Parts: sequence; structure tokens; C-alpha cells
Amino acid sequence: MVASLAVPSALRPLDRQFYGRDPKRVARDLLGKVLVRPADGGSLTGRIVEVEAYLGTNDAAAHSAAGKTLRNAVLFGPPGYAYIYFIYGNHYCLNVSCEPEGVAGGVLFRALEPLSGIQEMARGRGIKIESDRDLPKLTSGPGRLCEAFCITRDRDNGCDLTDPKGGLWIGEDGFRASKIAVSPRIGITKAATRPLRYFVSGNPFVSGRKTLPAFDTPV
Repeated sequence: MVASLAVPSALRPLDRQFYGRDPKRVARDLLGKVLVRPADGGSLTGRIVEVEAYLGTNDAAAHSAAGKTLRNAVLFGPPGYAYIYFIYGNHYCLNVSCEPEGVAGGVLFRALEPLSGIQEMARGRGIKIESDRDLPKLTSGPGRLCEAFCITRDRDNGCDLTDPKGGLWIGEDGFRASKIAVSPRIGITKAATRPLRYFVSGNPFVSGRKTLPAFDTPV
């Protein structure tokens, strides 16, 4: 596999306070963190390299823009919980709730750099990995990463992403992205020009345009 891939040796879960902030800050700070799916024989892990922020009722592109419903209730609940939705009739998307309880906000996960459980991810995607060039097919894109990690709404919506004993969680291993780029979000028609997509500049697993100017200051 790709020589740069390295399995994290010691992960600690991100706490709830991490997520209880403006989604723009959470999104940027999630880059470099690790998504973990515990599995028999070893966990599936992937480093987060691309995300998008959604700003609750003040963001026309957010699922919470029209207010709280049964479908989007997780976004209005405590921070740090998985919000899963089905899109285009064929794939799921993973988000995490942000902001204090009662205030909607979230971050969409767009791409991961696979670290461990490569063959399990390939089985989830229904594909074969025959060379390093095939690796982005695993987790480059929100639908792909959900397939690779077997994420579904029935299984994972409302999952506590701060709990390593749960079925899905996010950890920190000290990694820091050297350069982060920002662009408008992808695949939306409302609030489409807002610069709320964040990604690791130059990373080959990023799903969309990869050659935008980088920044290294807080948003």
C-alpha cells in the first residue's frame, strides 16, 4: 500500500467540548483527526482530509435551515453525535453535530486518507484494490467513505462520536496538517459561494478541486 500510510499508535477520543463550537472552527480542527470503526480483527481507520461546515438555521444549504424535525433532530441536540442522511437515492453521508445543545450546526465529512482495514474497506465498497492508485476509490468522497466504513442511518445516526466504546468514534494522535485550503462547498445550489469547505492541501484523497490557495490561520 501507499508508503505514507501509517496506522495511529495511540488515539485519544475528542471530547464533547471540541464539538460544542462554531462549525467553521470544528471543521478546520477536524482535519488530521482519525475516524475509527471498531471491527473484528482490527479497526478501520482513516485520517480526515476534507470536510464542509454547515451553519444551522442561518445557512440555507443546511438540513437544519427550516428548523428542527424528526429527521434532523441530532443537529439540534448535544454536540459530538453522528447525523447520517441518505442522498440521491444511493448513498449515505456522515456529519457530526456542533454548537451547544439547542443550537443547530454540523460538519460533513467529505474524504479520508485510509490508514488501516484497507481490505475491509474495499469489501464495503465492493471493489478490488490492485495498486496504490486505487486507494482513493475507497474513501475519496462522502458516499464512498460511508460505504467503506459501513455507515448507514439505521446503524449510526445518533452515535456518540466521543465514545470509543461505541460503533464509530473520532480520535486524536497528535498529527497536524501542514497546509489547509478553503473553498466553496461542493454539490449545493443554496449558499453555494460561501467558503466553508476545508481540506488538506495537496492530499491525494481529497474528493474535489485540490489546487486552491492554503491558509494557516484560524477561521
